[in-house]
Amino acid sequence: MSRPTKCRKVCHFPKVLEFGPLHAKNNLPPLRLTVDEYETIRLIDREGLSQEACGERMQVARTTVQKIYESARRKLAEALVEGVPLHIEGGEFRLCDGKSIDCGCMDCFKRQFHQHYEKQKGDTVMRIAVTYENGQIFQHFGRTEQFKVYDVQDGKIISSEVVSTNGNGHGALAGILTALKADTLICGGIGGGAQAALAAAGIRLYGGASGEADKAVEALLNGELDFNPDVHCDHHHGAGHDCGEHTCGNH
Repeated sequence: MSRPTKCRKVCHFPKVLEFGPLHAKNNLPPLRLTVDEYETIRLIDREGLSQEACGERMQVARTTVQKIYESARRKLAEALVEGVPLHIEGGEFRLCDGKSIDCGCMDCFKRQFHQHYEKQKGDTVMRIAVTYENGQIFQHFGRTEQFKVYDVQDGKIISSEVVSTNGNGHGALAGILTALKADTLICGGIGGGAQAALAAAGIRLYGGASGEADKAVEALLNGELDFNPDVHCDHHHGAGHDCGEHTCGNH
């Protein structure tokens, strides 16, 4: 029996999940660069770490890093040479919890928004976040400019406030939600990469919802929320996308 794949620690979830040529005349399906492959490119090519140091950051062996890195470089080369779109999604990874003493990364997934968005929460409080615009559930997670955050205790809303995302989008929004200590997200459309980030952060997702944000939260608390449990890629993804392929962490 083969050994199970060890999850690779990722400190920086990509802020942009899709890349593509501006004037491509072909309709080739996108290549998929996994999040752990992206992390090796970030650490080795951008941060200048050796493969051994990269392995220490990701908490895997150097030989594992070498295989991941070589695969990532081949995909990047093919995308550039052939003019193929590139999507970052999936992989065998877990997001850094921002607490590791030996992490060495000051912009970890949970650290990068911690100071600005940290919001205290009692042990008996459930926190629900909703993508928000003018009282309604905003329908595109990656473009939301606000979350409305509700604190719930004993099945009742005890407080709520609207929080700006300051122009951050896609993967960065999952970092904001973890800094806010959100337990649950209600939203409209959401892509597979963002779903994976939320799952890795332990945030329960109710996607494909619509209507008034306040009523949606009340419906959730009453067990009556109309949502799509199989919400998947929508307008901003192309062919060949495998939604939410991610096997590390709790789902």
